[in-house]
Amino acid sequence: MTKRAKLFLAVLISAALAGCNTAPKRDPQFAAARPVMPPVEPQGTGAIYHSGYGITWFEDIRARRVGDLLTIKLVERTDASKKASTFATHESSNSVSNPTLFGTVPKFDLPSWFPLDNTNNNNLEFKLDANSDFDGEGESEQSNKLTGDVTVTVTEVLPNGYLLVQGEKRIGINQGNEYIKLSGIVRPYDIDSSNTVASNRVGDVTIVYAGDGAIAESNSMGWLSRFFVSALFPF
Repeated sequence: MTKRAKLFLAVLISAALAGCNTAPKRDPQFAAARPVMPPVEPQGTGAIYHSGYGITWFEDIRARRVGDLLTIKLVERTDASKKASTFATHESSNSVSNPTLFGTVPKFDLPSWFPLDNTNNNNLEFKLDANSDFDGEGESEQSNKLTGDVTVTVTEVLPNGYLLVQGEKRIGINQGNEYIKLSGIVRPYDIDSSNTVASNRVGDVTIVYAGDGAIAESNSMGWLSRFFVSALFPF
């Protein structure tokens, strides 16, 4: 087996192994935040109860500290439509009469080999007419809907009490993976008693719904097809 054949076989094996690897990948940008470790409380001697080990019976279950979990209910729905129509017309006309030079009207003959009309008694009279019309129309419609739940963690508590949250949900299905990634700012007053907040109440929200694997690759356009529909293609 030649070196070229061995290299080609190695590339095929690598591609096959890459296709078999369907484990979901974690995105560090949406990684969960760990709770901040509280300082170690000094241990008392001779007492029954120790500071820092009590149970709060009346504490609210809503997320409020770094590392707390918060469930985001996805209720995203967008409908957009756009229509444009343009019509433009332009007409122009320019003419110059044959001038009189030193009391005479110039006339001249063109040589017989000249490609234009070579009739005799040509003059300097000039006339140009131009007419252009443009009629364009475009229409676009888009509709998106995303429902479900994704639980995120609090990564930072802002000075005004608002919570920075981020997280992702990874689901492996057959030969592919589905990812739901979310980050944004949550106002504590919008969190209900079940520790849930609607996604349309999250500020500066970023929601990513994507997938990978064989199904996602079969639904994407190849690089050569993308070239023919890109701005780089001159025709």
